Amino acid sequence: MQKITTYLWFDNQAEEAANHYVSIFPNSRVVEVTPMIVTFEIEGQRFIALNGGPQFTFTEAISLYVDCDTQEEVDELWAKLVEGGQESQCGWLKDKYGLSWQIIPKALPKLLSDPDPARAERAMQAMLKMSKINVKELEEAANG
Repeated sequence: MQKITTYLWFDNQAEEAANHYVSIFPNSRVVEVTPMIVTFEIEGQRFIALNGGPQFTFTEAISLYVDCDTQEEVDELWAKLVEGGQESQCGWLKDKYGLSWQIIPKALPKLLSDPDPARAERAMQAMLKMSKINVKELEEAANG
């Protein structure tokens, strides 16, 4: 069992949100449901969702970072998570529950840390204009 678990405060949609998230990610499941708390796992990472009432809401100060292998994975996760939510900038979105996610292809940090500072800067400038990250466009920008 993991030592630290992410605890998510929802108004009254903990079970709905947990079911939504496990429907999106492979290797995910709802572990336990009680009237107040839902425990679920996404790719082996355990989360606890609380029906805590409207006192607190999510902010962009906390986000879930998803490391994606391919552009297809970025596209699929982005479409499913942003549905009913809101796009932001640089691979960030808010889902329909207000939780922020970063849907990031593995190519992005590689391009941004390219040993050639000019390539890295061109990739950075291209990324700043994107909502959903597009690897092909980043690579084209980096190559000038």
